[in-house]
Amino acid sequence: MQAPVENYANPNTCLFHVLFKGAALAFYILSALFFNSFVIIFVVTVLLAALDFWVVKNVSGRILVGLRWWNEINDLGESVWKFESLDQESLARMNKKDSWLFWWTLYLAAAAWLILGVFSLIRFQADYLLVVGVCLSLNVANIIGFTKCKKDAKKQFQQFASQTIASRFQSTVQSAFTLV
Repeated sequence: MQAPVENYANPNTCLFHVLFKGAALAFYILSALFFNSFVIIFVVTVLLAALDFWVVKNVSGRILVGLRWWNEINDLGESVWKFESLDQESLARMNKKDSWLFWWTLYLAAAAWLILGVFSLIRFQADYLLVVGVCLSLNVANIIGFTKCKKDAKKQFQQFASQTIASRFQSTVQSAFTLV
């Protein structure tokens, strides 16, 4: 007997997660066939990459993996990372296919932009390297943000578990001494 195949829990979110990444990459790659203007290629590609960045950071990251991150500047002018995640029980129930798609496309898109950057270097196209640099930066920012967020969620869970065990131990010890 075969185990049931798990489907995507959020197929629309998965579609848009992949669609925005693919749109930026496809436009950049195919634009040379249709446009002779670097400005159009730069603006549209960066706009699509920015839309992808926003969708991943604020929508698909929250729905597909239960994580969200942002960065603030505090009163001292220092950059402070902020993380938001579902509780561990909810994170454990997240759909594995959704999570797999989220993480793999995040890394594959960055790898694709890196490869396109190498091609721009080989062809001595500094202007196109600028486009790739902006798009790669947006992808890498999401990778760093979500990786830090995932680590923070694990750390919070471990702290919660340690505090729970410590408080139960303390209450057990107190109960034992009150009985004596």
